Amino acid sequence: MKQIKIGVVGATGYTGEELIRILAGHPQVELTYVSGKEDRSEKIQDIFPYLEGKVDLACKAFSAEEAIEKTDLVFLSLPHTVSMQYVPLFLKAGKKVIDVSADYRLKDPAVYEKFYKAPHADTANLEQAVYGIPEIHRVEIKSAELVANPGCYPTGAILGLLPGLNPPTGGGVFAPDTIQIDAKSGVTGAGRKAVKELSFSEVNESLKAYKLFEHQHVPEIDQELSNAAGENVNVVFVPHLIPINRGILSTIYVKLSKTIDTERLLKIYAEFYKGEPFVHVYEAGRLPEVRHVANTNLCHIGLKVNTDKALAVIVVAIDNLGKGAAGQAVQNMNVMCGFEETTALL
Repeated sequence: MKQIKIGVVGATGYTGEELIRILAGHPQVELTYVSGKEDRSEKIQDIFPYLEGKVDLACKAFSAEEAIEKTDLVFLSLPHTVSMQYVPLFLKAGKKVIDVSADYRLKDPAVYEKFYKAPHADTANLEQAVYGIPEIHRVEIKSAELVANPGCYPTGAILGLLPGLNPPTGGGVFAPDTIQIDAKSGVTGAGRKAVKELSFSEVNESLKAYKLFEHQHVPEIDQELSNAAGENVNVVFVPHLIPINRGILSTIYVKLSKTIDTERLLKIYAEFYKGEPFVHVYEAGRLPEVRHVANTNLCHIGLKVNTDKALAVIVVAIDNLGKGAAGQAVQNMNVMCGFEETTALL
């Protein structure tokens, strides 16, 4: 069986580590290059001892030239505004790229600059980048050279709302100007960095909201939902930090534009995601929990309708490092390379 040579840039962050863990068990890829923010060269299995016997690679400072030489496809798990400096080099060399940062998610460079405080330096490739939610863009991902892996919060929000904005029966069920998203994330969603606000003693036994009306994931959610609905969607999004390692629970409130009950709305969701291996729609009376999706690439969705108030509440659970980051990135790779989509993920 021919194997694709894979590189992971940013291997020592939470997402990079998760990528290596998944890829180490993938039968159709060979990890040939990893780099991380290290002061000295060290083997990746020494940094993460549980990889002993599964991976044997030096992890050293990033070299674009070496990565290009050793890989067919590269995952860029770099800070926002950094990936776009290197993506053109990989594409010019004929390499496929899955960018896990936000650099290619937003199609409008002005919106990117507003939320990421830097001008976009690669607008030419921005146009060809495919937004990497396979449940929406699978056909485009198959032929893509550059995939923009979605953010963790947007993945849960978008999957939780799509069926009601663009159901298979035709015509929207949700009023697009009424959407409110209350999302709670584990601490790994903020990345592996040493800052006071993310230290154990600051996070443990606490719960806090942050970045009200200014979170960088809002335009990403609006962009994809607007495309699906065929009209402008502007969500109210309130993120929270909770004292768990990984997982996101999004509780979404939306007014109904049509008279519908819980059973009928669940049927729309079940039909929309029929055949999707990673999206599971719960039956009436059940709601997802973070522990049921932790360490997986799954997205669990439950909902209930209040017909008197013409209101639907949708609850979505994903793992922020799984379906919200590394798991979805590997799912995208599988689609791009023609592998079975669930390989190494189920």
